[in-house]
Amino acid sequence: MDVQGISLLADYFVICHGNSEKQVGAIVDSVANAAREQGIEVGRIEGKDSGKWVLADLGDIVLHVFHGEERSFYNLEKLWSDAPMVDVTGMVD
Repeated sequence: MDVQGISLLADYFVICHGNSEKQVGAIVDSVANAAREQGIEVGRIEGKDSGKWVLADLGDIVLHVFHGEERSFYNLEKLWSDAPMVDVTGMVD
């Protein structure tokens, strides 16, 4: 989601989910490692101990990784519905 001009926290939110707490942790670890390999500074990672909703600070990007049920409950896409969605299919392998 492109939250530039809407949020002071970041320019983009990436929102995804895993189907288990272990999978949520694996997603966060994988994205953080890939970011570091690309020279992106990874800031704080919050919530990893619970595995229900993990936030990772990637500078201009905040990664939200939810457990599936938590994603439905918090529904960030609706909360930030003023933010346009960004098609990232051409940016990922």
